[in-house]
Amino acid sequence: MNQLFRRKQYSASEKPSGLLRVLGVWDIVFFGIAAIIGAGSFSSLGEAVFRGGPGVIILYIICGFACGFTALCYAEFASRIPTAGSAYTYAYASFGELIAWIIGWALIMEYSFGNIYVAFSWSDYFTSFMGRIGVHIPEFLTCSYPEAKKAFFGTSENQELLNAWKNAPIVGNLKIILDLPALVINGLITWLVYRGVRESKNFNNVLVLMKLAVIVLIILVGVAYVNVDNWMPINPTTQVASFMPNGFTGVMTAVSGVFFAYIGFDALSVLSEETKDPQKNLPRGMIISLVLCTVIYIILTLVLTGMVDYRKFDGVGDPLAFIFEKSNANLPWMELTVSFVAIIAITTVLLVFQMGQPRIWYAMSRDGLMPKKFMTIHPKYNTPSYATVITGIVVGIPILFTDKSFILDFTSIGTIFAFVLVCGGVLLLPAKKKLPGRFHMPYINSKIIFPIIFLGGLAFFYFWQPTFFQNLMDWRDPAEGEFRISMFFFIVINLVLCVLAFVKNLSLIPLMGLSSCLYLLTGMTHNNWFWFAVWFAIGLVIYFSYGYRNSKLQKELNGDLD
Repeated sequence: MNQLFRRKQYSASEKPSGLLRVLGVWDIVFFGIAAIIGAGSFSSLGEAVFRGGPGVIILYIICGFACGFTALCYAEFASRIPTAGSAYTYAYASFGELIAWIIGWALIMEYSFGNIYVAFSWSDYFTSFMGRIGVHIPEFLTCSYPEAKKAFFGTSENQELLNAWKNAPIVGNLKIILDLPALVINGLITWLVYRGVRESKNFNNVLVLMKLAVIVLIILVGVAYVNVDNWMPINPTTQVASFMPNGFTGVMTAVSGVFFAYIGFDALSVLSEETKDPQKNLPRGMIISLVLCTVIYIILTLVLTGMVDYRKFDGVGDPLAFIFEKSNANLPWMELTVSFVAIIAITTVLLVFQMGQPRIWYAMSRDGLMPKKFMTIHPKYNTPSYATVITGIVVGIPILFTDKSFILDFTSIGTIFAFVLVCGGVLLLPAKKKLPGRFHMPYINSKIIFPIIFLGGLAFFYFWQPTFFQNLMDWRDPAEGEFRISMFFFIVINLVLCVLAFVKNLSLIPLMGLSSCLYLLTGMTHNNWFWFAVWFAIGLVIYFSYGYRNSKLQKELNGDLD
């Protein structure tokens, strides 16, 4: 059993990577904004608004805090481990090989399946842009089969999805519905990454400034069209106007769409070997970018929900352009501007994610946990060519038979799970000596503070949302079943953490990160957990059939390494 949790030791004598340390704190900030302000703002924001209504801004604040605590945990690991940081590397050092494999498998899910959603988002904006310049792409070639079927047989008001199902050609008994632009952009990005495309920091900074300029423009123009009555929509069941029309439970169902906006910030940790004074600049850059992006998302959400009734965002993949359509603000020039910039912005996200995924496979292969084929480097382009091609296939095939909502939930649950293990990993680290110029997470004894925060927060929430707790205790209501069970486990786990904090004098920052990330997991449905379990079952089969026997660390310990 101990062999499953054998840890990889990293020391200051690790060979230098040869990477140039050229990134300053504001370069990190801009890379953070590039990663966060992407598909999350230009696409998943619409899904989040539809699920949670105007009150979804509360969830953005919660996610911002959770990611902030997690960022400090990443920075603590980065200051201890002298290699390019990643959750996979950190887990190998703190939890051992089996958990490292699980984290690596979760990262594969995050980047691969996350890019499926990003490809869908790119397709939505590309299609809307082409339509605005007079080029119409048939609806049945711009969405997935499950998405159109669910819209037609459900209660969706999305006319494009309904038309896709009605007008699709039929071969045999099967309707031909596929997202052709998403497939094409995935193929092109895979080809570019295969050939070794590399973005410079200056090019990235220019694109970030372009995105921020357009977002500021959206806010400035959109404010003039805000109808404050839209911030207090009427609940269709109770007929009561509320900032949270679907209740707090409805807000929590939007956790996947909201958290997806923050997916990618953790990728900043892999820049540690290319950052000047990383122990100081990396944590600063991560926190600044998180704060800026959280504020931007809150303002954007207020503008969107003020301009258009939240229910109209059902199935809308291009929300920032949608609010300026003829049926809404009717500003064609803004539609065109937003659609064009979104195509560029989302393309860069695709490129970054598609470049990151093969390198995760490469790292796991280098440790012997994946077949050596994934270490294949192209003799001309110097890229992990085999892993890149497999990544393109893994992203491309599911585009044919999945929909945005499923992919959104599936990606978010894996990432939050990785964050939970990173925060938990910091709690297991031994104390270290403070060194000048190196980041050191402040130690705040949680013995009294954490129990007060959790129990006090629970009491405050009870008086703020009494109906929420009433529904939580009403075991006869099947509609609340999934969330009720998740909240029950969340409360029990946190009570255990309160006891451990009191007995073990745990550090407050990673404990808060662990607790807040666990809370985000309560928004996941049983269906999310089922497919998450299936994914990891597949991963464990691969690990025990190959990785466990071929582990480089195991061979070193046994003296079998050539």
